Amino acid sequence: MALGQRQEIRQSQSLVMTPQLQQAIKLLQLTNIELSEFVEQEIERNPLLELIEGEQPERGDAVPSEDSSRAGTDDVDTAALSSAAEIPKDNDQPLDMSYGDVYTDNATGEGYPSDAGLRGPYGSMGGSFDASGDLLEQTIGEEIGLTDHLLAQLNMDFADPVDRLIGFNLIHMLDDAGYLAGEISAIADQVGATVEHVETVLKRLQAFDPVGIFARDLGECLALQLREKDRYDPAMAALIDNLDLLAAHNHTALVARCGVEAEDLADMIQELRRLNPKPGLAFSNEIAQTVVPDVYVRPGSNGGWTVELNSETLPKVLINQQYFTEVNTKTCSRKDKAYITEHLNSANWLVKSLEQRARTILKVSAELVRQQEAFFANGIQHLRPLTLRDIAQEVEIHESTVSRVTTNKYMATPRGTYELKYFFTSAITATTGGDSLSAESVRHRIRDLINKEPVGAVLSDDKIVDMLRGENIDIARRTVAKYREAMRIPSSVLRRRIKKSASIATR
Repeated sequence: MALGQRQEIRQSQSLVMTPQLQQAIKLLQLTNIELSEFVEQEIERNPLLELIEGEQPERGDAVPSEDSSRAGTDDVDTAALSSAAEIPKDNDQPLDMSYGDVYTDNATGEGYPSDAGLRGPYGSMGGSFDASGDLLEQTIGEEIGLTDHLLAQLNMDFADPVDRLIGFNLIHMLDDAGYLAGEISAIADQVGATVEHVETVLKRLQAFDPVGIFARDLGECLALQLREKDRYDPAMAALIDNLDLLAAHNHTALVARCGVEAEDLADMIQELRRLNPKPGLAFSNEIAQTVVPDVYVRPGSNGGWTVELNSETLPKVLINQQYFTEVNTKTCSRKDKAYITEHLNSANWLVKSLEQRARTILKVSAELVRQQEAFFANGIQHLRPLTLRDIAQEVEIHESTVSRVTTNKYMATPRGTYELKYFFTSAITATTGGDSLSAESVRHRIRDLINKEPVGAVLSDDKIVDMLRGENIDIARRTVAKYREAMRIPSSVLRRRIKKSASIATR
């Protein structure tokens, strides 16, 4: 067969994924903090974008959930957002695309939507300093960390340069809890000292504040604190050497190992509980991040539920058309006109993507509330099984879109703040062939049964299975054990020991 070159025309179809559609997908799966940072970067890059200043409402646009009582709600001002017409259609659904699709290079901005009428009201991000304010008063005072605290003590207590070098390396081997995370032999090889020399320096460092620092394990940490209190006697040393028996609540073996009475052992255990197993965390400067809900759910005026966006998490972005007109009329070169037009198209697309993101989150949240109405009304025991496909079919979007919407998005409800993913649980079949039960509600029932078990009648996994089947819940013993371990609930044997030791301690 001869080989040669030839030209031919071939027609094919492929899914086109433009950079603009990638941006829409990215916006949908961003958290509210990441969204604010992204918008700030776009405003710095695009001179036509600006934020709306002024007072922002406490909450955003609202839509009632589609339950039996939602019709006729008077306190909702954007009920139109819940209509099926607002869902992205087949020809306009950038949120349903995938990153792995092929896309064409469209760096000039051609094909961007140019509908300048999409100017949605989004809440400002806040956090900017007032030009007339005192910046010094708005800054957070610097706190001393664990490393700086120990280095200050090292410089005062160690005069020998070699000892100070060894101590410097040991300090930088500590983890956040204050434990020594590394081998002493490695430091000895690094500084050219003997292991005994490093051990001597380590013992001096273990006298530093906070007490219990530089320990290599939990037993050594507790022993350092007991020596500081002058309570490290032979009985307490035996207890420290048998922490595994203490974790298993095997008090009978501990009484024999420590050579004390049961009452004395209970007092020793209580003394151990008053110690700090992680002394280094006292110098942790990490600020706990508060979860900011993306959606609010509250009871409606006529018995239903109202779902509304949190406007504080939605940046209010506007396009400065006056600035565009002024620049465009004064611009003569083709390059300058292309530049300003490209930024206008980019700004229009960003505003449209933000509004579509808000509508999609609102629609999915409203459908979640409708599907889980029994949970909001009666509690976790009424949480029903739910999958991404169930929501996708009702809202008429792709499952991947529902997954992106519910990832790292939170809903504030009268029963607490939950991640949207929380409402998706697997199903457990009922014994009588009735409605399936949510795995989360079954876990809650198992926890409730264990919490209510009497001291003298601890429930085994087999007993829990029999009780659940009596409540029309068909579940296997291994499933009960898996749920119990996932909730960090000890076995029946260990729970019996815990309850017995607790009863002895209260005598």
